[in-house]
Amino acid sequence: MIKLRQIEWDERAAVDANARHHLPRLLADYFVAVRGLLAGDPAPPKLHQIRLATKRVRYTLELFRPCYGPGLETRLNALHRLQQALGEINDAATTERLLAKTMNPKSPQSQGVRKFLDERATSKAQEFRKHWMEVFDAPDQFAWWTGYLARQARTGGRRR
Repeated sequence: MIKLRQIEWDERAAVDANARHHLPRLLADYFVAVRGLLAGDPAPPKLHQIRLATKRVRYTLELFRPCYGPGLETRLNALHRLQQALGEINDAATTERLLAKTMNPKSPQSQGVRKFLDERATSKAQEFRKHWMEVFDAPDQFAWWTGYLARQARTGGRRR
């Protein structure tokens, strides 16, 4: 299971200071965790852990929209795309597991549908891995994320 760092909010600090301090670490944990899981070449159902971590990161970043400019929206859209791809993998894998419980596993129809769903999950997982490596975690992307989140955040819609 992917475990991301718990954010310990400094109530004495401003929101933007907390964002600059905690969000780059959150993203660093996320990148390390996803890279680690993908290095083990997990089966499609295991990728659901990445989906949950992606949702957590995305929803956390959404809370800080007022602290950042339009660059945050670009990053949120990138996370949303990952989340959708991982959702397609999970849908196929979950449906295949549910059918295995409800249909006669020896029937040709059941075998055909389950094979289709397994192949779909595998294909979507390969697409996800390719997108992760070539786009989301391409060279300089980690710095693009963490550098942006560590920069001086906006306060009240204005840069300080």
